[in-house]
Amino acid sequence: MSEEKKTEELIEETTVSSTEDDTDEYEKVCCICHRPESKAGKMIELMPNMCICPDCMQKSFDSMSKMDANTYQELMEMSKRFPNMQMINVSDLTNQVPQRQKVKKKSKAPALDLKSVPAPHKIKEKLDEYVIGQEYAKKVISVAVYNHYKRVATGTMDDIEIEKSNMLMIGPTGSGKTYLVKTLARLLDVPLAIADATSLTEAGYIGDDIESVVSKLLAAAGNDVQKAEQGIIFIDEIDKIAKKKNTNQRDVSGESVQQGMLKLLEGSEVEVPVGSNSKNAMVPLETVNTRNILFICGGAFPGLEDIIKERLTKQSSMGFQADLKDKYNDDPNLLEKVTIEDIRSFGMIPEFIGRLPIIFTLKGLDKDMLVKILKEPKNAILKQYQKLLALDEVKLEFEDGALEAIAEKALERKTGARALRAIIEEIMLDIMYEIPKDDNIGKVTITREYVEHKGGPKITLRGDMVIYG
Repeated sequence: MSEEKKTEELIEETTVSSTEDDTDEYEKVCCICHRPESKAGKMIELMPNMCICPDCMQKSFDSMSKMDANTYQELMEMSKRFPNMQMINVSDLTNQVPQRQKVKKKSKAPALDLKSVPAPHKIKEKLDEYVIGQEYAKKVISVAVYNHYKRVATGTMDDIEIEKSNMLMIGPTGSGKTYLVKTLARLLDVPLAIADATSLTEAGYIGDDIESVVSKLLAAAGNDVQKAEQGIIFIDEIDKIAKKKNTNQRDVSGESVQQGMLKLLEGSEVEVPVGSNSKNAMVPLETVNTRNILFICGGAFPGLEDIIKERLTKQSSMGFQADLKDKYNDDPNLLEKVTIEDIRSFGMIPEFIGRLPIIFTLKGLDKDMLVKILKEPKNAILKQYQKLLALDEVKLEFEDGALEAIAEKALERKTGARALRAIIEEIMLDIMYEIPKDDNIGKVTITREYVEHKGGPKITLRGDMVIYG
């Protein structure tokens, strides 16, 4: 019998007779070369969760057929010298095989319908329910996203190809950059990956490779490549990869990362690991085209105000029409005057800025905006605590003076809306601890005196008796 016939018979004996379930939406992956079924061909199922491709099976038979009598004799003598050595039992490996890296099968149905994309004004209306203020930023991002998904849905309908509109958000910490993108992705029901630029380094160095941001998007899409290719990637802290000034060392987490990201922003096919942030021989790779992936970059850009101020006050300080040196010191809208030249001076390379055509700024939060953030959004902080106390059948109210005092404290911390949560947690600690002790408490009112540590909250018992704590 020829060697080829022996191979065919062994394959037929090894293959499980049961047919593949059509409802399984994931591909089988070879346990040796880690290629999915779409690339390696029909898999041979040795046992549950253990498959092997025809190429690897053939290589195994070839290596077995090359084993001569001398090699076999050497193995037998080795087993006598080491009596505790045992041959590997394949059945024992079933519990040790890690969960397979699942790769979704290619879908033939169109992933996006133009009619399902909401108009810009509807996107902004939804954002208004969750995000307070930032009217210009919400308008810009609504139009940009709408145009992007129109471009994705239409494809190349004619000779006119619509370019991708990646975005760059600039705003102080706590102004709502990340929250804006999270809310947007939830409203559009598209996969979203949020990456931190501080962890990215040049390939070959310790840290995440640049392609890891696409790998996170693939994981957010359930390993569905077609769905991931129409998602959104938000890269936060983008200002941290600016060129380092006055350094003689290799800038592996600065300019080199910007250079490596150029191909992703422009649109190219990249191989990314499935279920892992780094490429290695143990995980399968998938090819993802970033042409239709919308990139949104955001950063606080500390020190950018000084660059803008220096540019605006360059002219002479003498004469009737001269600008004073301190004219822009207290300008709350200084960031709105930013130009591409200012961003380049900060340390971003021109090629990188050119691939982010839409640049807009977010305003710093003032006292009135902080008060609105406390009580107006659908998931406002006050509503969350009111719900917590409602579970104990206690009503929680905040006086207007208390809200203003909380906002004033938050402004002093200079961390934006993030400070509100920390202050509320501090204020509500004693109340959340004491209320479960007494079932007679029916209502708690937070006063300005309590926030400023000059008095206590107003406690109303169930019989309408008012007690000042």
